[in-house]
Amino acid sequence: MVGFLEALGHWPGALWLQRSGTAYLLVNAAHILGVGLLVGAILPLDLRLAGLIRGAPLAALAPFLTRAAGIGLALALLTGLWLFTVKPLEYAANPAFLWKLALLALALVNIALQHRGAALEEAVTTERVPGRVRASALASFSLWLAVLVAGRWIGFA
Repeated sequence: MVGFLEALGHWPGALWLQRSGTAYLLVNAAHILGVGLLVGAILPLDLRLAGLIRGAPLAALAPFLTRAAGIGLALALLTGLWLFTVKPLEYAANPAFLWKLALLALALVNIALQHRGAALEEAVTTERVPGRVRASALASFSLWLAVLVAGRWIGFA
């Protein structure tokens, strides 16, 4: 595993970020943009699904917010992986980074479970949100906030 991590730190994309402050700044900014788009889209949808806020119909909100969150997630994952290659051995030994990965995995599993079956789609179209969907929305809300906090913790661990 150490050999693989060392190799990651020497691939051309990692070397470019290591040598160019501007490139690192831009990729880091793109990562923050992805996280902001993800969290900014998914948290209001989670709160709406959980019944903690009222507002526009789910049929109007859910498709847009889900797509926005998906784009943010893709951008955050791609740029996060790229940023990881700058110091892979250090990150792999950082407890906060390991927590972030574990929480991220749980959040992704929650997404898969939420989108399995017809309960979410039915909730969006009928405005009747079953308890399972509410619980998953609350878990999503909590997990994404925890991933965000763990990400900030990396620099302090």
